[in-house]
Amino acid sequence: MTLAIGDLAPNFQADTTEGRIDFHQWLGDSWGVLFSHPKDFTPVCTTELGAVARLKPEFDRRGVKVIGLSVDPVDDHGRWAADIEETQGAKVNYPLIGDTDLAVSKAWGLLPAAVDGGSAGRTAADNQTVRNVFVIGPDKRIKLILVYPMTTGRNFDEILRVIDSLQLTATHRVATPADWKQGEDVIIAGSVSNDEARTLYPEGWKEPKPYIRIVPQPR
Repeated sequence: MTLAIGDLAPNFQADTTEGRIDFHQWLGDSWGVLFSHPKDFTPVCTTELGAVARLKPEFDRRGVKVIGLSVDPVDDHGRWAADIEETQGAKVNYPLIGDTDLAVSKAWGLLPAAVDGGSAGRTAADNQTVRNVFVIGPDKRIKLILVYPMTTGRNFDEILRVIDSLQLTATHRVATPADWKQGEDVIIAGSVSNDEARTLYPEGWKEPKPYIRIVPQPR
């Protein structure tokens, strides 16, 4: 199964480093980020888990729950977390899902459903497709999918930037332009007529073209 933006995030029950969870119950009414890893004790992923640990207060401030996924057992995750703290200077402060039967990876379209067996004996190269970031909304629907190769570490500042845009555009009828950051001007959504826009933005807007209507970020 291939997931797309707007799809319902597949629910699952799994063991994690913080106990067994039902994913939808764990998420509750929060936004969520699930980011996946092909194997424990891999170098790029080690840096990524450390980066997320350092940025955890920023995710918390936005009301976003973060959870990692790796195909290895939870016990291995615990030993890996010790390495992450030692090498990255940050203690893993969010749950890591164990996926030894590969059920979560298959449900989320990260590994083919036809893959036999479990995680034992599989290499990072076998699991190289398990390198996604999903942002999930409070409605349990997928809002963003990013896919990274094993050789490129993820940019979590960019993921925070996208979350800012997603949260803004979920509550206001606007879109954000290229390279937008919190506090910068935004674009009135194309679904808003000029008559509606005059009500929403009585001070008017900049209009370099009729289809580009620029206003300050709503507060």
